[in-house]
Amino acid sequence: MEYLPNICFAIALVIGIGYFAKNVKKLIRNINLGREVDLSDHKGQRWRNMALIALGQTKMVRRPVAGILHIIVYLGFIIINIEILEIIIDGLFGTHRIALKILPRSIYGFLIGFFEVLAILVFVAVIVFWIRRNMIKLQRFWKSEMTSWPKNDANYILYFEMVLMTLFLIMNATDIKFQELGSGNSISQFVAMGFSNLSDGTLHIIERSAWWLHILGIFGFLNYLYFSKHLHILLAFPNVFYAKLTPKGQFNNLEAVTREVKLMMDPNVDPFAAPIPDAEADIPAKFGASDVQDLSWVQLLNAYTCTECGRCTSECPANQTGKKLSPRKIMMDTRDRLEEVGKNIDSHKGEFKDDGKQLLDDYITREELWACTTCNACVEACPVGIDPLSIIVDMRRYLVMEQSAAPVELNNMMTNIENNGAPWPYNQMDRLNWKNE
Repeated sequence: MEYLPNICFAIALVIGIGYFAKNVKKLIRNINLGREVDLSDHKGQRWRNMALIALGQTKMVRRPVAGILHIIVYLGFIIINIEILEIIIDGLFGTHRIALKILPRSIYGFLIGFFEVLAILVFVAVIVFWIRRNMIKLQRFWKSEMTSWPKNDANYILYFEMVLMTLFLIMNATDIKFQELGSGNSISQFVAMGFSNLSDGTLHIIERSAWWLHILGIFGFLNYLYFSKHLHILLAFPNVFYAKLTPKGQFNNLEAVTREVKLMMDPNVDPFAAPIPDAEADIPAKFGASDVQDLSWVQLLNAYTCTECGRCTSECPANQTGKKLSPRKIMMDTRDRLEEVGKNIDSHKGEFKDDGKQLLDDYITREELWACTTCNACVEACPVGIDPLSIIVDMRRYLVMEQSAAPVELNNMMTNIENNGAPWPYNQMDRLNWKNE
């Protein structure tokens, strides 16, 4: 019985890490369903972006209140969880605050005291976030795509963090050996006053209960990430690293189309010559994208990284004028469809079986796609470098190049360009007639 707590802890650790690793493997599998793209260029710039945007959160603080609070929660939660190393060692080997045997008592007390100050700051910041979301009801948190799960998911995360910070403080406040240090742990000393009338045995039970609930809560939170919008805690760094570096207004061209246009415009090319060997192999099976497998792996990484913060949608001029388009919904729909495809593969032993659905029409409507003005406001607003516009453009390409399903206005424009060399329905000789009026 002496080693039973250690065995139980080891089992909980293996289950928690094992289930997390299983979900990470599934996550990587799903992202790799996308088309391969080479993003090995400009590594120096990519590392700088990751340091400034993902770690430094420079785009978050463009909205100072939310940005500063987010930095407090992020840094506080990460720094406080350094203590997990000590908890894991204690849990596996049956020790108690093993770091006390390594560090001087004053330094250890100061570190834990610093963690406690951060815990209070995190707790306060989380409460402010909850108030902004549920009492003030900021408009971007209450858009139509924020249905029951996205709305509840955000609150679950806030509750998780409040409970974990509370358990951390109670664990320290009821630890008699730790309180005897008497240095640097001011926050838990105040909390300990609420337990001053309890016996040592009762304090020990409370401390052990808080210790177990705290570490089990962390294991639970770790595995909840895969199902939550807070997956961006892990994916923001690679997502920013692989984000687009070219000017935001620059679109990529399809190589097969570019090659054909160049051949058409080259006067030295014989139009009746035999095709170049293996040229057919360079032609994509599909122009544009109608489902998640047609998107690149970076676009699928974008979908999983989306924080659902709604900054993109709040900046979108189409959404502001009442159009159906919401860049946040584009990313959420892409992730939902990708998850559906992943479950299909899991249920068919690693092979995707056609389910009669696709991203286009079943998740994202044509009305949403054509409402986009391609202004890049959503890309500029995203704090972690997500590019909803690239998905919209690829799906538009599919509609135009595969289905010839462009809107009438766009078809008229392209016809005018073909016939008149300009988007307007006027003969070139008549364009200056307005000067005579």
